[in-house]
Amino acid sequence: MILKALFWGSLGGLAWTHAGYPIAAAGFRRLRARKVQKDEITPSVTLIVPAHDEEDVIGARVENLLELDYPRERLQIVVASDGSTDRTDEIVDSLSEDGHLRLLRCEREGKLPALNRAVRETDSEIVAFGDANATWAPDALRKLVRSFADPDVAYVCGQVRFQRRDGTNKEGVYWRYEMWLRESESALGSITGGNGAIYAVRREDYVEWPFGHDLGFPNLMVQRGRRAVYEPAALAFEKPSRDIEDEYRRKVRMLPWSWRHLFEARSLRGVPPLYLLELLSHRVLRYGSGFLHLGLLATSVTLVAEGLPYQAALAAQAAWLALAAAGKLKLPLPGAGLAYYYLLMSWATVVALGRYLREGAPLMWEKAEGTR
Repeated sequence: MILKALFWGSLGGLAWTHAGYPIAAAGFRRLRARKVQKDEITPSVTLIVPAHDEEDVIGARVENLLELDYPRERLQIVVASDGSTDRTDEIVDSLSEDGHLRLLRCEREGKLPALNRAVRETDSEIVAFGDANATWAPDALRKLVRSFADPDVAYVCGQVRFQRRDGTNKEGVYWRYEMWLRESESALGSITGGNGAIYAVRREDYVEWPFGHDLGFPNLMVQRGRRAVYEPAALAFEKPSRDIEDEYRRKVRMLPWSWRHLFEARSLRGVPPLYLLELLSHRVLRYGSGFLHLGLLATSVTLVAEGLPYQAALAAQAAWLALAAAGKLKLPLPGAGLAYYYLLMSWATVVALGRYLREGAPLMWEKAEGTR
């Protein structure tokens, strides 16, 4: 009886987090969409770019931001250099002209301390953030800040589009699916996660939060009675890791922060019931997908003599694993690359939990291979 409950629970959890919940959220938003009051406002903005040894991309990044279509007198760009030892600081210095761009040299303490210091040393109405390897559309900042015309909005996240035509990574496919789901969550009230490529926070709502910005801030804003929304018209572009294996290593480095936020930040407390359902469906079950797959496979093998449902489940999993193996071998089978990508990303959740339990979430960040 326990094995059958584990089988159906694992199967149901996977089906709900990957298909049932996204479809339900898209349908429910049609019934009770909560609009964001937007206006073409131009509040004062400090745009902060954290950087550690980014000499290969920082020049292009700064030039991209200097060309944003935003009133120059309302925008200050700050590069928070986290103990860079290459030419990052020199390049930023060479592009500084009239105080519009500022280099903030920080001791090597990690990304969050660098961001916190940059916020403390500026005084704009809005603080915006973007990765050193990202590129923003010319109107991205204007589109990002217009949602702050709504007094309930504390956090706004833009849309990341991944650009890569070589390599095997399927992150772009996943990310399009994720952006579709994020749009539904935003319409229902607030998103459950952001991204580091393009986002902004109202200064009065900024918190020196030890659990990271991408997951921590949207959740925290809702706990404080505020909204965290998604603005798909604010576009940023990034190059993802080149190959699936590179993406797997990147996920293993990043996901310990997700586990830390889940276990330590009390993220499920003090939120409205609908948002709690979103967190459980989108975050908790998604992080646990690797374990759900292991549970499903183990119970399918154990219960295979119990009837057709268990035999069919085992056969389907065997076929999927065979397709993933074909993807690893780069055989030209339809869906093989996507199956291999999904297998590694699911396994990354398991490996990352082990890393978190052994080492915690590392404060220092490492650049992902092939993303520059």
